[in-house]
Amino acid sequence: MTNNKEVPPSKPGWLRDQVLAHAKILFPNRQTLELITAREHMPCMAYDGSSLFDHYHYAHIVCLKGETGGFEILLYGPHVLGSTEDAMEGLLRATEDKLHEIVKDVTSADLKERHVNMMAFSACIGFGLFLQSGKAVYIAGPGLAIVAFVLASTVMWSVIGCLGEMTALFPVQGPLFEFPGRFIDEAVGYATGWIAWFAWTVVISAEVLAVTQLWKFRFDEKYLQDVGYPDKSLGWSTEGYSPAVWVFIFLMLIGFTNLLPVRHYGELEFNVVLSAMQRVPHGNHFWTWNKPYGFATESLVVHAPSANSPGTIITGPEGQFLALWTALTTGVFSFIGFETIAITAAENKDLEKHETIKLATKKLTIRISLLYTLCTFAGGLNVPYTDINLYNIDINSVRAGENSIYVLAAVRNHLRGWPNFFNGFFIFSATTSGINALYNSSRLLHALASIPEAWPLWAQSWRRRLERTTSRGVPLATVTVSWLFGLLAFLAVKEFPSVVLGRITNNAVVSELIVYTVICLSYIQFYHRIKVAAEDHTLENRSAFNRDDKQYPYRTHGQLFRAYYGFVFCTLLILFNSWRSFVTPFSKPDFVVSYIGIVAFFALTAAYHVKSDGWNPLKWRRNASMQIQRPPPKVVVPGRRRGALELPNPKVTWTEENVKAFVNWIWVWLK
Repeated sequence: MTNNKEVPPSKPGWLRDQVLAHAKILFPNRQTLELITAREHMPCMAYDGSSLFDHYHYAHIVCLKGETGGFEILLYGPHVLGSTEDAMEGLLRATEDKLHEIVKDVTSADLKERHVNMMAFSACIGFGLFLQSGKAVYIAGPGLAIVAFVLASTVMWSVIGCLGEMTALFPVQGPLFEFPGRFIDEAVGYATGWIAWFAWTVVISAEVLAVTQLWKFRFDEKYLQDVGYPDKSLGWSTEGYSPAVWVFIFLMLIGFTNLLPVRHYGELEFNVVLSAMQRVPHGNHFWTWNKPYGFATESLVVHAPSANSPGTIITGPEGQFLALWTALTTGVFSFIGFETIAITAAENKDLEKHETIKLATKKLTIRISLLYTLCTFAGGLNVPYTDINLYNIDINSVRAGENSIYVLAAVRNHLRGWPNFFNGFFIFSATTSGINALYNSSRLLHALASIPEAWPLWAQSWRRRLERTTSRGVPLATVTVSWLFGLLAFLAVKEFPSVVLGRITNNAVVSELIVYTVICLSYIQFYHRIKVAAEDHTLENRSAFNRDDKQYPYRTHGQLFRAYYGFVFCTLLILFNSWRSFVTPFSKPDFVVSYIGIVAFFALTAAYHVKSDGWNPLKWRRNASMQIQRPPPKVVVPGRRRGALELPNPKVTWTEENVKAFVNWIWVWLK
C-alpha cells in the first residue's frame, strides 16, 4: 500500500475527489477478477475498455493489464464525508486484504476451448452409448430406438442453447443454479444447485458400478454355438474377482485425476477422449447391411409372466408408443453431461473469443446426436432386438459387456478380438465419464460454497472450508466431499448390482430433468429481461443486451421457442418417466426412486422460504434480483464467423489464403 496523489490520465468522471492511496494486486486473468468483484458487490472499471460497475462507497477498483501478462488492479479511494487520510488508508488496506483472501477461494481459468469440448463429449458418452443403446433397441426396436435418440437430441439441443446463451453473456460460477436464482427465485436457484450436485455425485457411483459389471465379461457357450462363433468360449478371467476390488481401484483413479491442476487435467482429458474418438469408428468394418430386424417392437413386456401371474404385456400401437417413451427416458440419461460446457465457464480462458460457447454447444450437439443415432442404426442392422443377451425384463438395470449391442454385433459377425477390445474400451469410457462427473460435482459444490445464504448457520464453518482452493486453483475440499459419495458404488457387492445401478441412474435422470426444466424457465425470464434492457436508454451499455448486435456473444434463431419446447418436454418426462411402476402390481422401489427427486426439490425450495420468510406460506415472496450488471455482460470482438467457411479470395479458389482459411475452419470444428 502506497500513497499516490496522482490520478491516471483517463480518470473516470465519478472519481472527482483527490485520490489518497492505491494498492496493487496481481490476478491471473480478467475473468477471475470479474468473478470476485461480482460476488463481493465491488466495482470494476477496466481502462482497456470494459464496462463500469456501480461504484463502491469508499473505494474503486481499476483493472489494468500487467507487464507479466496477468491483470493488475488498483484500489483508489476518494474523500468521503470528512474522512481523513489515515482513515482512507485503513479502508483501502482492509479492502486489499479482503481481495487477497478472496483470491484463495477462486478456481483458475486455465482451460482452453478444446479442453472443454472434449470434457463435455467424454461426460456424454460414458456407458450410455455402449450399454444403454442396446437396451433402447430391445425396448422399442431398432427403428424406434433411433427415433427415441433423435427426440432426446432435440431436448438436449434446446436446453444447451438456453444454458449456453446465458453463460456466454454472464460467465458465472455455478450457472446451473445462479441463473434460476437470478431470474426465477433465489430459493429455486439454491434448490436446483443442490439437486444438480447430488445428481452428479450419483453419476460417479453409477459409472463405477458399470465398470464393475464390465469386468464380469463372459458369454454363454451355447449362445456362441448358436450364432456360429469360431471359439467355444469368450470371456475374461476377472469375472470371479470381488466387485469391491474394482470399485476401490477406479474410485482412487477418479479421485487422483481430479486433484491435478485444472490445466493438466484438461490436457489429460483432451488426449484421452481424442484417443477414444479415434477408436469408435474402427468397428464399422463389420457393420454390414443385413436384413433389418424390424422397425419397432411388436409388444412391450411391463411385467414378466410367472407361475403366479400372467404378467403384463402391451401390444399394438399403445405398446409401441409406451416403448418409445421408455426408450426416450433411456436416451435422456445417455446425454447427461452436456452442461459441462457451462459448468467449466469460470475456468475457460477462451470465453472472449468470438462464438466460443456457441461453437462448443453446436459441436457437442452434432457429435453426440450423430454418434448415438448412427451407432444405434448400425447395431440394429446386425443384432435382432429379440437377442437373448438384450432381453432384459427389468428395464431399470444395466448389465455387463456381453449385453452391449456392439459386442453382440462383433460376435454375430464371427470376429475374434473385437468383443474383448470393445469391453475394455467400455471400461475406459466409463472411467473418463466418472472423472468428469466428479469434476462437475466438485465445481458445483464449490460454487455453492461461495454463497453463504445457500447454507444453514450451523454449516457456515464447513462452507468456508469447502470454499478454499489450492495454489493451483483446485477446490480440494469439494473434490473430496463429492468423491466420498462415490462410495455408493460399493453397492456392487449386493446380490443384484445391475438392478441397483439401474435405479441409481433413474434417480439421476429425474434430478437432471428437474435442472433442465428450471434452466429453460430461467431462459424465458432472461430473454424478456435483456429485451427490456436493450431498449432502456438510461443504460449506457444497453447494446450489450441487444441480441442483434455483432458483439453479442451467443445468438441463435428460435431460441425462445426452443426454451418453451425444452420446458414442456422435460416436464412431461419428469411426470411420466416411471409410468411402469403404476401398472399392477405396483412397484414401490421404482416409484420412490423415480419421484423422490421431485419431493426433494420442492422441500428444499420450501426450506429456503421458511429460512427467509417464515413458516407461513402466505407470506412467502418471490425473490428474483433480475441482475444483469454483475458480472458485466460479456462482449466479444466482432469478426468473421469462426464456424462458417469464408474464403478471403472467392474469385480464385486455390490460393494460399484460401487454403489456410479452409484448414482453420476444419480445425475449429474438429477441436
